[in-house]
Amino acid sequence: MESPQDAAEDRPGVHNESGPITAELPPPEHPSLAALISASAARFASQKAFTSCMPNGMNGALSYAQVNEASDAFAVYLREGLGLAPGSRVAVQLPNCLSYPVAVFGILKAGCVLVNTNPLYTASEMTQQFRDSGAEALVIVDLFVDKLPEVLPRTAIRHVVVTSLAQFFPPVVRQVVKAVLKYWNRVIPPCRIEATPIGQALAEGKRLRQARGVEVAGYWRELGPDSLAALQYTGGTTGIAKGAMLSHGNLLANVAQIEAMAGSHISDGEECVLTALPLYHIFAFSVNLLAFFKHGAHNVLVPNPRPIQNLQRAIENFPISWISGVNTLFNALLNEEWFTLYPPRRLRAAAAGGTALHAAVAERWEKVTGTPLVEGYGLTESSPVVSFNPLVGLRKPGSIGILVPGTEVRLVDSHGQPVARGEPGELTVRGPQVMQGYWQQPEATAQALRDGWLYTGDVATMDEDGYLRIVDRKKDLILVSGFNVYPNEVEDCIALLDAVHEVGVIGVPDPDTGEAVRAYIVTRGELDRDTVKAHCREHLARYKVPKQIAFVDDLPKSPIGKVLRKDLRAEYLKDHPDATTAGSPAC
Repeated sequence: MESPQDAAEDRPGVHNESGPITAELPPPEHPSLAALISASAARFASQKAFTSCMPNGMNGALSYAQVNEASDAFAVYLREGLGLAPGSRVAVQLPNCLSYPVAVFGILKAGCVLVNTNPLYTASEMTQQFRDSGAEALVIVDLFVDKLPEVLPRTAIRHVVVTSLAQFFPPVVRQVVKAVLKYWNRVIPPCRIEATPIGQALAEGKRLRQARGVEVAGYWRELGPDSLAALQYTGGTTGIAKGAMLSHGNLLANVAQIEAMAGSHISDGEECVLTALPLYHIFAFSVNLLAFFKHGAHNVLVPNPRPIQNLQRAIENFPISWISGVNTLFNALLNEEWFTLYPPRRLRAAAAGGTALHAAVAERWEKVTGTPLVEGYGLTESSPVVSFNPLVGLRKPGSIGILVPGTEVRLVDSHGQPVARGEPGELTVRGPQVMQGYWQQPEATAQALRDGWLYTGDVATMDEDGYLRIVDRKKDLILVSGFNVYPNEVEDCIALLDAVHEVGVIGVPDPDTGEAVRAYIVTRGELDRDTVKAHCREHLARYKVPKQIAFVDDLPKSPIGKVLRKDLRAEYLKDHPDATTAGSPAC
């Protein structure tokens, strides 16, 4: 196999407007994320930074100067008001809203460590993450404060700051939104713990800054590339979530890598990016929040993209030029008449990640919008981007593209030995974006990071041009009579049928073949099992054709829209308890 460096440097036809995309990563422009945030806020001070758009179109906005001022105040509140030390962990449990960048940027400016937390976590999941991280303070949306009386006594959290979806909206609009949520929708529970409203926290931060003559930049002057910035917890789809330790250098490197791949389609101060994916997820965090903030983009935040109609007002009312998302989000938009008839007129590109992009979805997207939908690859442990399909030059459908600058990969077999070019192997990664390790889990760190390489658990191939394709998750591999079947391949095939809305494929125990392929299909038209099987037999080897097909109303998904195969598998085994004696799911 050629060295990964050779593959990374040989990128025929790959150019952006300023020249070829090289394998080299330029030196970082800033020593820390706090420095980047401060510099960008000063450069684009008068421009709109964030708008939060509700499903009915009501919205509020903050300029770059306002975000900078508010996050400075929050940094002072954390350090002076709460007495937190540098490196203290602060959890943020917010959906997409204006308080998110204020809180996160304030935490980073304070020299503290961000702990991104899913707002939909149960009390037990919150307790586990807060205890594991050692978080001392929490910023939470008022929709979920009812869980805190159960959670807080079992954690180190002593300070709670509460905000709302309508925080920073114009006063009249804010009152209307809060009233609807509280009295009409009845989704805001009473707060039964001691907490500080974020407005009060910011006022206190401003007062302390003036009274004590605080220079906020002093909090982060000593931060460097190796300083810990965030504990980004893995999704926990294969077990208990672990906190990936991402440094300022990891995240800054990934911002620079994103720029190198997408810079041809990003103009400073002119972009408007739709953020439907949750910012607490590493994909939206690095791409939408950090990379686009650096370039002065207007970020339109959607608190909840489900149902998909919640995006309509944001897309219709703002000049969207970029959209990031997952396969299910793009597929859902393409099934909306309001979107297909009137796609965003200023759209320049869309980026897909988080899960495999189906070829049928990518093809239809480009036909409807006239713009590219390119797939990238990454994971929490790599901040996240590892590879990306170039927006200009050679773009290979079904591929996750070429390596971002400064990154190396090896594809290895079960013994850690490199496989031949074109053969599938576990993807291992080395680069400046790779995490420092898992928080307080040396054994898990040693398993994931070996000899400087991150073992991803994903199976991939690399072609003669250095383009990568993800075959599937190593843990999702299906063994049918000893033959490898990758669910992504089967899902991609089934998704080509017009009547298929969504599809998920898993392996289930089978007495004859060890495992059998089982497909779960959500339809948007008439479809029967025989049609599906006949279609698959045309495109797949016989052992890959689903032996079992179930038509369902919906599929279980993660917060970012990734189909949860583990939940499908668990549901099947629960309904078929005797099946476990015939075999076991591939691992």
